[in-house]
Amino acid sequence: MSHLLAALALSPSVSADYPRAIFQHIQYPSIFASNNMIRCLAKSDTPRDSLVLYATIRRNWIDQVNNYTFPFLLQACSKALGIREGTQVHTHIVKFGFIQDVYIRNALIHFYSACCETESARQVFDENTQCRDIVTWNAILASYARYGQIDVVKQLFDEMPKRDIISWSTLIMGYVQGGQLEKGLECFQDMREKGLIPNEAILVTALSASAQLGLLGHGQLVHSTIRSLNFPMSVTLGTALVDMYAKCGSIDIARHIFNEMPRRDVCSWNVMICGLATHGLGKEALELFERFRNEGFSPVNVTFVGVLNSCSRAGLVEEGRHYYKLMTEIYKIKPEMEHYGCMVDLLGRAGFVVEALELIEKMEGQADPVLWATILGACKVHGLVDLGQTIGNKLIELDPTHDGNYVLLGNIYAKARRWESVIKVRRLMVDRCANKVAGLSLIEAQGKVHRFIAGDREHQRSAEIYDMLKVIESRLAEAGYSPDISPVLHDIGEEEKERAIRVHSERLAVAFGLMVTKLGVCIRIVKNLRVCEDCHEVLKMISKVFCREIIVRDGSRFHHFNEGSCSCLDYW
Repeated sequence: MSHLLAALALSPSVSADYPRAIFQHIQYPSIFASNNMIRCLAKSDTPRDSLVLYATIRRNWIDQVNNYTFPFLLQACSKALGIREGTQVHTHIVKFGFIQDVYIRNALIHFYSACCETESARQVFDENTQCRDIVTWNAILASYARYGQIDVVKQLFDEMPKRDIISWSTLIMGYVQGGQLEKGLECFQDMREKGLIPNEAILVTALSASAQLGLLGHGQLVHSTIRSLNFPMSVTLGTALVDMYAKCGSIDIARHIFNEMPRRDVCSWNVMICGLATHGLGKEALELFERFRNEGFSPVNVTFVGVLNSCSRAGLVEEGRHYYKLMTEIYKIKPEMEHYGCMVDLLGRAGFVVEALELIEKMEGQADPVLWATILGACKVHGLVDLGQTIGNKLIELDPTHDGNYVLLGNIYAKARRWESVIKVRRLMVDRCANKVAGLSLIEAQGKVHRFIAGDREHQRSAEIYDMLKVIESRLAEAGYSPDISPVLHDIGEEEKERAIRVHSERLAVAFGLMVTKLGVCIRIVKNLRVCEDCHEVLKMISKVFCREIIVRDGSRFHHFNEGSCSCLDYW
């Protein structure tokens, strides 16, 4: 019976009821049997039962514990987040003289980490520097990484006498999850240069970092690693590749990988649908959604975010209404803020501003500022000055430090030639010290990531970049370009406004791209904010005059500029 218990303890899916029934038929259980029963209970849905059994064993058979008993008990405490019980187990470990056992110390570190007691985990780690193995180091790395203390993780990582793939995985994932994406990718490259073979978790993390940054070159390096190592195309890995290529502007490659995937899950379909939507391929996204349904998949809330976003990006009003109704009435999915955002954007852009307002009024809970800003943008497009004034003032009261609200309202007044109101908004913006989010554009070139902000002169080739800007301006002027300074809400003269928009971050990035890439090579830019109207027009003209395809990922979508037109059809 003891050996049967051992087999059941190793099984990942057996209920604890069967092992419990077997254990109850053992009149005098051995330590081996007791430990395996504790192990079964520790991984069950009722892990605290293992502690009850341990207490029973201590009462009836005082010597029925050994060094294998305590890791299972600590596993139970970790699963139950039982800090009080785990601390008592720690006391028993000391009492029975097992505190120098490396496996027990590793279990203690993991337990304290699971219970948010990083300082206690570190105390166990520091108590005996001789009683450590690589699992000990990895456990303390994971403890700090779990709570975002990546600087400590890096310090410990550098101190490790030996590292394995788990150590590297913890560091890379810690950087990426903490928002230090480029450092995560640098660590990935460092690991590969040292000859280590990444696991799937590292590959997926590196692809995610590349996707978030929009760095196609880095993502392609990860993909080449996958191919060179002949990694099997799992659903998780395939989905990460589709997501990376879609978010880095290569929607054709994303589509190809998606179609070649041997298996797909709902997440795979969602990523592809959302990718098509952000590239302005709304009709194709809707066709894919119907294929998704025909293959027997059931949509979830994220699926409908992609579907409704597809309708919004392509201006498909009737389709948007249809799919919103399908979501709420057929699939009984409760709308969330993202769904409302897509519908309000769709209706507002198309001129159905009243319907968009009615939708906001019907929603449960309070609309967030993003929804009201979407309505405000629609008021600007359709010249609804009075409604725009009401909503703009409401937004400014909700978030007085957000500069975008002042700019939108000021532009509505400027379009209506209400100059006194424009001046009033300018003064209010200055008085309230509204924080302007700096525009930042990235371009990947010559194996490096180059950053630009508006008016940037920090780049080492800044003089050449500004010379290229002059060349661009000259050639665009010959083609009939005249700057649109209406979106510039600053208390400066017309000439200064022209100079301000001429050095927007995306223009600097494009100028640099024209300098360092060969004729015919696509220029890819990632921007944190929405492209302004004048820059959008300029990029269209550059694509025609310089015979270049330019792909820009801004704060909301992709723009594919080619031969003087944009994939968004100026509907963004």
